[in-house]
Amino acid sequence: MRLTKFTDLALRAVMRLAVPGTPGEEPSATTREVAEVMAVPYAHMAKVVTRLQHLGVVEARRGRGGGLALTETGRRASVGWLVRMLEGEEEVVACEGETPCPLRAACRLRGALRQAQEAFYRTLDPLTVTDLIESPTGPVLLSLSTRHD
Repeated sequence: MRLTKFTDLALRAVMRLAVPGTPGEEPSATTREVAEVMAVPYAHMAKVVTRLQHLGVVEARRGRGGGLALTETGRRASVGWLVRMLEGEEEVVACEGETPCPLRAACRLRGALRQAQEAFYRTLDPLTVTDLIESPTGPVLLSLSTRHD
């Protein structure tokens, strides 16, 4: 199974936002900063952030001192749940469509691939976003910061 680029960017964004900042200071970054750190176009990251907001994973604050913050829901979110929400319930293979597969009525592959997909998600279910930033990942994410205050 291969994740979409959108899901990949979303996972990287929440990992970046989950990294604690300076002690006593809430981590905050703008969409532009996250895009720069992850070396992706701003427009792509803006779409990702919007989707993460709709899922209740990220909160955006405007104005001076504003920025993005991971919500408590986002911190505790299962990576499996998050990937499911971002990827949708699409089948691994496209059996329908303009030219449907002639095997679809008697195919065992489709069911096997669906089971494999669910096993993939179940493997991610116990992990939380907070788990993803444990060492060595968290320190690397901090070193990528674009802010040099």
